Amino acid sequence: MNSGVKRTTAYDVIVMIIMIVLAILFIFPVYWIVTGSFKDPAAINAAIPEWFPKNPTTDNYVRLFDKPAIQWLFNSIFIALMSMGLTCITAAMAGYALAKKRFVGRGMLFTFLVCAMALPKQVVLVPLLKEMSFLGMHDSVWAVILPTVGWPFGIFLMKQFSETIPTEMLEAVRIDGAGEIQTFLTIVLPIVKPGIGALAIFTFITTWNDYFLQLIMLNSSKNLTIALGIAKLQAEMSNDFGLIMAGAALGAIPIITIFLLFQKYFTQGITMGAVKG
Repeated sequence: MNSGVKRTTAYDVIVMIIMIVLAILFIFPVYWIVTGSFKDPAAINAAIPEWFPKNPTTDNYVRLFDKPAIQWLFNSIFIALMSMGLTCITAAMAGYALAKKRFVGRGMLFTFLVCAMALPKQVVLVPLLKEMSFLGMHDSVWAVILPTVGWPFGIFLMKQFSETIPTEMLEAVRIDGAGEIQTFLTIVLPIVKPGIGALAIFTFITTWNDYFLQLIMLNSSKNLTIALGIAKLQAEMSNDFGLIMAGAALGAIPIITIFLLFQKYFTQGITMGAVKG
């Protein structure tokens, strides 16, 4: 009798069926958008839907590239990547300082941070708009990037991960003569790397999907993001579903790529957070 083989129970079968059904429900809209972007108007508007394009065409993408779609996509990628990088850097340093440094006002600063997390973004949009206008950055990509750099949730998340760093290890490194920068780069970053990976995905997705902030800060066509560009196309060509689906499919590529690249760190980060909690 092989005791090492795990028996499949009815519970396992039910869970698997539920997971498969949920996966189909989540994947199907993406599948429909991607396949629809390769259909002609007749196939898209057919009474009997084509589950797979019988006569695939790239005409929707050709017409999409005739518009500044590449510039919109580049703007979205630039904004999301810069926001992700700057947020991860500042949040890692601030979270480490709040977790392991002792200074006057530390508790009050953390309280303000938690309170800032509870504020809806709509409440601070008007002050942010005034600030960006005063700095001469309104209607530029930096007007969307800079407000995300001090993301309170990112700092809070990295503080929780920094709490797991053994204080004895930091003291031993300092005794050996390491400075603050060397300690942060050689000890802190490797330990909190899963948290940075999770924060990178959170920041990228949040920035990519932050339609309202982009709508407030960006006006000119050359500075629009892919989300604003698709909304503009939808307003101008509300019946051209092929063109709209081509834009949506194009806009989904970067966010899926980022998730695939960082999913290992994201999983590790969520697991560490669950164990710590």
